[in-house]
Amino acid sequence: MTFAPQLLPTDVEEDLRAAVRDLLERRVTPQGLTAAYDGADAPGVDAELAEMGVAGLLVPEELDGAGAGAGVAGTVAEELGSACAASTFLTSAGIAAVTALAAGARETASALASGERTAVLVVPFSTDPHGAVPTVPVVDGAPSGTVRSVAGAIGTDVFLVPGDDGALYSVEAAGVTVEPVSSLDMTRQVADVTFAGGPAVRLADGAVPAVRAGLLTGAALLACEQAGLARWCVSATVDYLKQRKQFGRVVGGFQALKHRLAELYADAESAAAAARSAVVTVAALGPEDPEAVIATAVAAAYCSDLAVRAAEEAVQLHGGIGMTWEHPAHLYLKRAKADQIGLGSPGRHRAALADLVDLPA
Repeated sequence: MTFAPQLLPTDVEEDLRAAVRDLLERRVTPQGLTAAYDGADAPGVDAELAEMGVAGLLVPEELDGAGAGAGVAGTVAEELGSACAASTFLTSAGIAAVTALAAGARETASALASGERTAVLVVPFSTDPHGAVPTVPVVDGAPSGTVRSVAGAIGTDVFLVPGDDGALYSVEAAGVTVEPVSSLDMTRQVADVTFAGGPAVRLADGAVPAVRAGLLTGAALLACEQAGLARWCVSATVDYLKQRKQFGRVVGGFQALKHRLAELYADAESAAAAARSAVVTVAALGPEDPEAVIATAVAAAYCSDLAVRAAEEAVQLHGGIGMTWEHPAHLYLKRAKADQIGLGSPGRHRAALADLVDLPA
């Protein structure tokens, strides 16, 4: 029997979406995000999201989580993308929480569900769920080495480290050196993480399946974020073109622009549907199921490219103001370009998809 994903959001999801959107409208401003490129800290919303129970959406109720599943979490990711918000939701409540659960690290998952602690899976942000899992050398029972370009590492409490002995380790932040790196998207800054053989807890053997589960769920959530970003770009551009006048006419009235925007709108809605399909399939079948892997590969490949195109169109169709530092369009373009290689490039997901559905090269 073929699985049919439920693409329509529930009333609970819509209520959560409204609450998250209200929070982001109050707490996230383009000026605050832009300040991150001048050395200031981007305004975070993790504490407020934790109070709403968002940090535990993917953690079962018996571990003090909400047990809501990836479908509900995707709704939050879409709103975070629409606001281009700085948050550890993807890396901690998403990837790290699922990895800990899949590895059987119940205490770690429970701590993340409360929002009192955050965690990060220590792999480069470009790591995809289909290829080999990067590992850290283990010396005398503790990770020892450097992992570059890790997203969500700055300010986190716990580092989940896949070791080269096949085990998953937990290392407290006090024993880790985190070196921030100048990033294209400073609202999700990456960092180089170095372990010097300090104290570590061996959480589980057989880390690879757990890491893959975390990365695949993360890729589905990232697709939702990209879909939300694309929707914002379309909406903001339409609103601008309804007001901007040129040659005595509203610019949005020109037929060529109408066709261009209509096509972009249809593509953005298709991206939202693909992303929704991925997260609800992951929620229903689990990240290890072939149907979930296929749906996520489709969404990741499509949404990555579409988000970049939507952001590029937003910059161009806003005209001169779209090229300025004061307008938020550049924030969305940078986020889209950085996300395009996050958790696997579109080409990597297409190559994996070809194998999954037995398409010839």
